[in-house]
Amino acid sequence: MHETPDDLAALQAVIDRSYALAGPHLLRISTPERRLNAEQLSERLTGMRLLALATVTADGRPIVGPVDGIFFRGAFHFGSSPDSVRLRHIGARPQVSATHLPGEELAVTVHGRAVPVDIHAEEGAGLRQTLLDVYVPRYGPGWEEFLDSGPVYARIDADRMFTFHMEAGSETS
Repeated sequence: MHETPDDLAALQAVIDRSYALAGPHLLRISTPERRLNAEQLSERLTGMRLLALATVTADGRPIVGPVDGIFFRGAFHFGSSPDSVRLRHIGARPQVSATHLPGEELAVTVHGRAVPVDIHAEEGAGLRQTLLDVYVPRYGPGWEEFLDSGPVYARIDADRMFTFHMEAGSETS
C-alpha cells in the first residue's frame, strides 16, 4: 500500500461523493455494508490488477480493452504503447472509464480523465519504482529495459469511483 493519509482522505471523498450522487438501482445493490472504504480498497488493490478500460472514439463510440492496472497513491495507473489507438483516443478525449472485476465478490469502477505520468521525471519516480517492484519479480530484470523502451503511463483522475464487495456465497439483491 503506497497511499498517504492525504491520498486516503481524497480517495474517500471521491467514493463518498460518488455514492451521494448514485441512482437508486446502484444504491440497492451497493449497500453501505457492501462498499469498501479508501483504506480497505487500497489494501485490496496491491500489485497488478487487470482493468477493462474504455476510451472514446472521435464519433463518440466507447472502445473497451484490457490494461494492466496499478493502484498507486489512491488512483489507477496504466500503460500503453505510444502508437496505440488507446493513447490516440486519450490524447484527443481524455475521458475514460475502467472496471476491475476479478469475480462476483469484488468490483471497482472508476470514471474520470486519463492524465499522463512521466515515469522518468521526479514526480513519476514512485510509480516507476512500483512498476519495477511488481514486474521485475514476474518477468525478470529485462523488464526494466522494456520500461525504458517507451511505454507511456497515465493515471485516472477519478470523478466517480464505486466499490462493491461481498463475501463468497452471499446473495445480491
